[in-house]
Amino acid sequence: MGAGVQQQGGVRRGRGHRRTTRPMSEINVTPMVDVMLVLLIIFMVAAPLLTAGVPIELPETSATALPSESEEPLTISLGSDGGIYVQNSEVERSNLIPLLRSVAAERSSNKVFLRADGGIPYENVMQVMGALSSAGFNDIGLVTEQGGPSFDGEGG
Repeated sequence: MGAGVQQQGGVRRGRGHRRTTRPMSEINVTPMVDVMLVLLIIFMVAAPLLTAGVPIELPETSATALPSESEEPLTISLGSDGGIYVQNSEVERSNLIPLLRSVAAERSSNKVFLRADGGIPYENVMQVMGALSSAGFNDIGLVTEQGGPSFDGEGG
């Protein structure tokens, strides 16, 4: 595909003499570069699509925190009475997003633990998660108790 025949320049010397031909010793790499660039573009577009999945934060366990964490994660709690607590202080719903934005500006980490009573409506939990997201906290861990139900058919 890349090899060809190159004719040697010269003057004809009579009827019986032919022009001599020799193989071209250079390879044309332009088509190969074109193919490689197309493949590069395809992989650059396809790679982010391969990592798509369900983002899940695993429940907390009794394991100790990693030593690389420089500050304690922020804890938001939703009580059974509907109250919202940032760390240990109760916060009004109207003041939640401004407070979270000011806290986010002071922190280097956007890690948040969200604790919610099992008896409150799911809608309330999702509203608080939306407030956390709009305030800039995208790393939200849902804290649960250990010993919950097992889905392997063995009760417990």
